[in-house]
Formats: sequence, C-alpha cells, structure tokens
Amino acid sequence: MAKQWNVGLSSSSVYPESTAVAFELAAQLGYDGIEVMVGTDAMSQDQATLAALVDHYQIPILSIHAPCLLITQRVWGTDPWGKLDKARDVAESLGASTVVVHPPFRWQREYARSFEEGVARMEEVTDVRFAVENMYPWRAGPSALGAYSPDWDIRNQDYRHTTVDLSHTAVSRTDPLEMVADLGDRVAHIHLADGTDSARDEHLVPGRGDQPVSEVLTALAAAANAGQLGGSIIAEVSTRGVASREERVRDLRETLNYARTHLGSRT
Repeated sequence: MAKQWNVGLSSSSVYPESTAVAFELAAQLGYDGIEVMVGTDAMSQDQATLAALVDHYQIPILSIHAPCLLITQRVWGTDPWGKLDKARDVAESLGASTVVVHPPFRWQREYARSFEEGVARMEEVTDVRFAVENMYPWRAGPSALGAYSPDWDIRNQDYRHTTVDLSHTAVSRTDPLEMVADLGDRVAHIHLADGTDSARDEHLVPGRGDQPVSEVLTALAAAANAGQLGGSIIAEVSTRGVASREERVRDLRETLNYARTHLGSRT
C-alpha cells in the first residue's frame, strides 16, 4: 500500500518573525502542517499557545523540534533528557507524530554516552517517533571539529527513526541520495533546504544551492508509492535576510511548489 509525504513548514523558516506568523503563512500558502522549532520565542515553548494557534488557523502540528541548539540550552530546563520528555509530552498532547532531536554535543559526555540507548527506550513508551537528525563537522579553513557525539553522521548508529537535513548534507559534504539509500526505512522525516560547499549551514530555498534536492524528492516519492517510506518533508529555509514580508512569502511559496512538483503531488 502506498504511503505519503506531508509537506510542512518549520517555524524557523519565518525567523525573526514569530511562531504565530509561521502558522499564518502555512495556512495562507497551503502547507500541510507545521514543525514547531522550540526556541527563544516564548510562543514556541508554551503548549497552550500552540494549541490555540492550531485551533485558530486550523492547521496541524506535524512535528516538534526539541531545543537542541547552543542558543536554546536553557529552554525547557537544562537537563537534555528532560527536554526530550517535555517534547514528547507536547507532541502527544498536540497530535504531532515526530520529535526531531540532534545528537548531543561532544561536551555533553553523560548524555552522549547513553544517547542511542536512551532514545530507543523513549520510543518504547510512546507512539511519537524520535527522529535523530544528521549534523556535520564544524569546519574552519582546512580543519574540521567533530562537535557531535556519538557522531554527526546518523548512519553510524542504530536509530530507529531519522531526519535527513539537506542543508546539513551540504556542510558535511555528504551525498544525500546515498544517505537516504543507506538509511532505508529508518528515514522518517526530511528537512527540505539547499546548500553549497560552505562551512555555514545556509538553509537555502531548494534549487538555489548545489544539492541534488529534486533527485532526493523524486526518490522519496517513488519510495512512498512503493509503500516503503512516508512521513513529513519540512521546509526549513532561512528567510532572515529578506527585505519584506512579501519576499518571505515568495520564498516559502517557491519552496512549497518545488516540493510538490518533484514529489508529483498537487501544487
């Protein structure tokens, strides 16, 4: 039986505007749902506010991105397992199927030591999927620092569910088609973006970088039609440099149309 990919919008894609704006634009443009990037915006942290936004805009939350960034180390407390417990509770309450989580930073030694087994244990007590995201070495000139543990490359651990980010593959100089093929049915979630051979995590609108984004989407569509893969493809593009709301809307519309064109679904 065929599966399907929903095309959602990450609330990070409207930064520096608010989580509420992400709901507004997702509904306006016809996205299938929202990924809430839990960050410094208070709206993203508050379950009641998120429930009200779902009700007001009549658009579902597909996924919760746990606060894993350097700038969110104190959001939802400082205990990394506590953050994942909170993310699961919010996802369950709001009907989101997936929690996106980054591998630990290398200096989070205790958390990193038990991360793979701990994520597996968390999935045993919930229907929510914990989709661990591919990251990248931190590059500075010819040098690279392995900032994530057990590894930035999610293929090297036995995670049941994974997120493949097409901007992160650019930074790590990884072929995303190979990564998707290697992960097989463990691919549960996609962060749709583009990138170039830059040390910066660019999160470009698809088609503006050099990643094989269209080929990845075509492969994902074929896998869904074969009943092998399905889940959410989340537009996670940077629009922080735009000059106006109109330009932001244009970029988000272009991203949605790109996804649906190459998935062979409606535009």
